[in-house]
Amino acid sequence: MHTYLVDGVEFEAVIGLEVHAELQTNSKMFCACPVVDSISAEPNTAVCPVCAGMPGVLPVVNEQAVELGMRVAAALNCKIAPTSLFDRKNYFYPDLPKGYQISQFEYPLAEHGQLEVRTEDSKRAIRVRRVHLEEDTGKLTHVEKDGESYSLVDLNRAGVPLLEIVTEPDMHTLEEVRGYSEGLRSILRYLGVSSGDMEKGVIRFEANVSVRPAGSKVLGTRTEIKNLNSFRSMLRGVSYEIKRQSALILSGERVEQQTLGWDEANQVTVPQRSKEDAHDYRYFPEPDLPPLVIESSWIDRVSASLPELPNSKSQRFEEQYGLTSYNAQLLVEEEAVANYFEMCVGGTENLNPRTVVSWIIGELFSWMNHSGKKIGQVRVAPNALGSLLTLLETDVINNTTAKVVLGEMLESGRSAKAIIEERGLQQISDSGFISSVIRDVLNKNEKEVTAYLGGKETLENWFFGQVMRQAKGKANPQVVRSELEQQLEALKRV
Repeated sequence: MHTYLVDGVEFEAVIGLEVHAELQTNSKMFCACPVVDSISAEPNTAVCPVCAGMPGVLPVVNEQAVELGMRVAAALNCKIAPTSLFDRKNYFYPDLPKGYQISQFEYPLAEHGQLEVRTEDSKRAIRVRRVHLEEDTGKLTHVEKDGESYSLVDLNRAGVPLLEIVTEPDMHTLEEVRGYSEGLRSILRYLGVSSGDMEKGVIRFEANVSVRPAGSKVLGTRTEIKNLNSFRSMLRGVSYEIKRQSALILSGERVEQQTLGWDEANQVTVPQRSKEDAHDYRYFPEPDLPPLVIESSWIDRVSASLPELPNSKSQRFEEQYGLTSYNAQLLVEEEAVANYFEMCVGGTENLNPRTVVSWIIGELFSWMNHSGKKIGQVRVAPNALGSLLTLLETDVINNTTAKVVLGEMLESGRSAKAIIEERGLQQISDSGFISSVIRDVLNKNEKEVTAYLGGKETLENWFFGQVMRQAKGKANPQVVRSELEQQLEALKRV
């Protein structure tokens, strides 16, 4: 059991997540309005009487949204319902033009799935309670100008298809929360159903958090942290709420069931309203939509069309390429990165996969983080990286030179061979030449040689660095090390 120690008392956190993901459809959930970028598009330009909630209009279900929802449900091993119903979820909010949201409640699209989450020391299946379809709300922009405060409403996002994925309260640690969230986001991207762009609010997390004394089976009073749009905010919000609730219980106070927001500036949760229950929304069947009937043949086609998913790919990488679990998971988080790795390994004969992965998650990831570019924008094709690493593994160049060459390849897009030949970067393995350089270094540094012979043997690494510098980094390090040891041993015997 994973517990938290607060003032000498052990508590267990109980966490469930609700994830809202915008689906990558061409049009909205119940009308023909196009789905546009909620940040770059001109406000209120993708709106019609249906998504604006005008009286007398009739919604029509988007078939593509249903299929994308089914893909996610199948990937999460959910049971897809042959018949599901849409409901009206009634509540007021300024960017909800109808005064209600068309969602699913009692009879959702799919139920009873799971997602396996890997943590540092275990694997756990997090149960998925339900997957259902609904529509998004509009967007409010809050303005303060000339001493006045007001809000602007943009209905471009109103009616965009949303998929809500709700877990059981199966998570107990921040590591599990992160593992589930990142794993689900990867699945959504692999399936091509959502971009998962958290900065644009395309995927949003809501965390239900409660705590209880370690060993107790009774669920504590939960709070819900709304609209968390980054992994960092989510983890900090959940962590803060665990500590806050534990402190309340220790002081004899009661945890109130309520909806909270996360104040990023002050790193605290803030109350928004008392937590609603289902009856507060006055759910009732949407009278303008018939039951959504899904034939078994459609379910079978969708299930058969699923790609290899991240967990399966990670396990295959471990077995096929001998990768560690950690490295395999890093590679498969983004499908484009996993494909790049496989093309690099497959396009170059006899190249060690472990060498490839170390360069991708090391040098390549470092460059991408620094430049802000994604794998699809890298100017070094997989076979070009494979060619560079082959030159490294066959001792044509050394590790230091390979990093220099890769840096130039990333900037110019030129081949490793062309850069090496132009700049004369081929590795020198001639033992005669290297021996002469070592003798020259030792002769020029008599003081250091005397200190080495007097017992300061750590100077051997300093001599090694001087030799590599004099050889302009092109000497074979293994040959340098061997020849240097021989010459230093010879000096000891004099």
